[in-house]
Amino acid sequence: MTGDALAVWCHVRQQVDWVSAVTATPAPVQPAVDGLTAWFDGPIRRRDPERADRLLAATAVTRAAAARKERLTPAMLDDWQRVVLDVPRAHVRQGDAFAKGGRERYGLTPRTWYDFAACLRQSDDPAVPLASRAARAYLDIAFFHPYPDGNARLALLALAHVLELEDVRLDQVGPLQIARYADDPVGAADLAVLVAVLIRAAHRRAAASPALTEPPVSAPGSQG
Repeated sequence: MTGDALAVWCHVRQQVDWVSAVTATPAPVQPAVDGLTAWFDGPIRRRDPERADRLLAATAVTRAAAARKERLTPAMLDDWQRVVLDVPRAHVRQGDAFAKGGRERYGLTPRTWYDFAACLRQSDDPAVPLASRAARAYLDIAFFHPYPDGNARLALLALAHVLELEDVRLDQVGPLQIARYADDPVGAADLAVLVAVLIRAAHRRAAASPALTEPPVSAPGSQG
């Protein structure tokens, strides 16, 4: 029988030194290119236009929540998932879930959703660098696997939401689209490093953009 990858992840999660995995990243970061919406409106739309529309609608919902400084909670994810899947209500899974062709099994115990909520609250821990918090939230959703479908999409939205709360946006998210494994602490830390690299790259390109670096042009008759 396939082992419980969620139990493995909960152990691995404690092994990773999330504080030391990355150094501080710049904020705010408002790039000229919105990487999340560009991903949904580009590669995703070419594969499935309806899915792209739902993800763009969900992005608007998540950003409105970030503007209100709302932190990740299971109830918030339920709301997002209704938009992602275009369903009247999002239902958490009622049994074990499988992914990666059945190679990973995510168990379900009486504590699963209590533990999941506690993990989501840690995405707001100021003692942990932003990139690590965002990466960890992504992996929590991937491996707790709360819904029968759409978890990978939801994980990306959650990662972006954690960044958005700190006024940080990425100008590319394509590099995040690779498989992650529950039993891989090095891979978990590497995801945090990748998020940090993407933040710094977006900040660097934003600073180099003439549209963002040139002083504003004063209107005629204004006092500058």
